[in-house]
Amino acid sequence: MAIQEDEGNRVLVADSIGNGGLRIFKEAGLSYALEPTIEPNHLLEIIHNYSALIVRGRTKVTRELITKGHRLRVIGRAGVGLDNIDLEAATEAKVKVLNTPEAPTQAVAELVFGLLLALARGICNGDRSIKSKQWNKSSSLGTELFGKKLGVLGFGRIGRRVAELGKAFGMHVLGYDIIQVDPAVTSKLDVRIVDLHTMLRESDIVTLHIPLTAETTNLLSKNLLDMMKPGAFLINASRGGIIDENALYAALASKNLGGAALDVFGEEPPNSYKLVSLPNVVCTPHIGSQTRETQEAAGVEIAQKTINALGSKKL
Repeated sequence: MAIQEDEGNRVLVADSIGNGGLRIFKEAGLSYALEPTIEPNHLLEIIHNYSALIVRGRTKVTRELITKGHRLRVIGRAGVGLDNIDLEAATEAKVKVLNTPEAPTQAVAELVFGLLLALARGICNGDRSIKSKQWNKSSSLGTELFGKKLGVLGFGRIGRRVAELGKAFGMHVLGYDIIQVDPAVTSKLDVRIVDLHTMLRESDIVTLHIPLTAETTNLLSKNLLDMMKPGAFLINASRGGIIDENALYAALASKNLGGAALDVFGEEPPNSYKLVSLPNVVCTPHIGSQTRETQEAAGVEIAQKTINALGSKKL
């Protein structure tokens, strides 16, 4: 069902989304402007013209931006995390904030195991060796995942999918979440739910799947990192600010931890490359949801949710 195209129903798409989402806006008769490289100052100048703003992780939706967007009724994030949106300011302005938590589940879970396998099997070292015309086979001595304990910190959609993949590799999975996990889920997945300290002490690999909030900022501090098994691996494809990166550097440089695989950082791009320069670190530039399938699904989902929130009937 199409909605009436008018000044009150204009959408600004400030980051790239899948073509499917744009097609849905068009089919609904909804006016939109695609500005995937818009700069913050320009965005501030034009936001007053729009009733909905669609972003991904690049665009920062600040209090100032929300205040200037006096027509804003909807902010849509084509993705999961909302840490780039001032939620308090949006609530005060009575602006609805939407996201697409289902879309990136498979992509992020697969990346976790891509990073983990690269770390565990020395794949990046082997790649660099051959490309530098060397044959340093010994530098790629690795470890197998089979039989290892995988600690999944955060047992939402992505955490549960990671647990499923871990079981497929023959791993023993430990789960932790601040929200009680349904026993039917843990029974089906054959996962043991434990407290955080137990997970850190027992796991050979810990993977993070929690949002960045005031409570989780620098959650993995020196004290908690020191609890981890000597030689354990740490994987982070959630949000960078969850780990104290200075403490992580010290733990990796001293070999107290065996390695880390990082897709996210406290500052993106990092303001220092000291951490990622360590030989026992594998890293990627926040590509957890960077698959064609996820981008298409997120675009479609956020477009549908935005249309519904603006008062149209479902397509």
